[in-house]
Amino acid sequence: MLIKPLRQLAVALLASALLPSLAHAEQTLRIGYQKSSTLLTLLKAQGSLEQRLQAEGIRVSWHEFPSGLPLLEALNLGNVDLSADVADTVPVFTQAAGAKLTYFAREAPSPTAQAILVPADSPLKTLADLKGKRVAVTKAAGSHYLLIQALAKAGLSFKDITPAYLIPADGRAAFENHKVDAWVTWDPYVASAQRQQDARILADGSGLASYQRYYLAGSDYAKAHPELLQQVYLALREAGAWTKANPAQAARILGPLWGNLDSATVEQANARRSYDVQPVKLDNLAEQQRIADAFYREGLLPKPVDARAVSVYEPAQN
Repeated sequence: MLIKPLRQLAVALLASALLPSLAHAEQTLRIGYQKSSTLLTLLKAQGSLEQRLQAEGIRVSWHEFPSGLPLLEALNLGNVDLSADVADTVPVFTQAAGAKLTYFAREAPSPTAQAILVPADSPLKTLADLKGKRVAVTKAAGSHYLLIQALAKAGLSFKDITPAYLIPADGRAAFENHKVDAWVTWDPYVASAQRQQDARILADGSGLASYQRYYLAGSDYAKAHPELLQQVYLALREAGAWTKANPAQAARILGPLWGNLDSATVEQANARRSYDVQPVKLDNLAEQQRIADAFYREGLLPKPVDARAVSVYEPAQN
């Protein structure tokens, strides 16, 4: 007569023991990314991050954004858990808005991977020639800081130009249709404009803006899941090394995902990116402070920002 109760007790105990693992198995990592998020785009295309996290019972969902600022806004609102790489300027804007975000990786500088473009037959030859011109740029992007620095080098400011704040797709259209005199953007858009529209580089980031790209997480998520950040960090390092070692193969994968770009264009763009994934340390954020100060001087930030007043996750180095 005791067999049935004992069996029920055993089932209850087994279910109780399985509850933590079942809850873990239902966990979803939500990643926000852009088209220029090369390494996570490759991991997504190859399914390698999913494979890496499958053993932990974690599935991955992917959410594409047109540029970095809306991506980090979604991260701050808790609509995604991790952000793929965004330009160094973007965290400064979200920090000014009171976002609680944690840096967990960065790509070493790639200054030539963003540039000020003009048509091949443009009369603009120097940065000083931008005075009085209409310039397309994506607000808060790395290219925005490049434009500020380039104007300053020429003794100009934003008051001396007419900025057209456009996301990359709209910036490209405006540039193609001669609605703007110049377009400030980043790769692969730079390489695409060079090869497909014969665009000319007026200036790139060399000596102006180092163009580091950062990976971030919501601070609450980072505190709760440090082991997951470690796994993503290692996957990014492997993807970066693989991309530089296999440029042709990477281009074949990325080309269709980047609007059917030809392999030569993708390889040209990737050659200008470091893809060297490193930990973030507070001492690395000196240029972040210069970016924050520049945007504040231009009246684009509502208040001064202390770039070091952020959370940083330091992965274990294997």
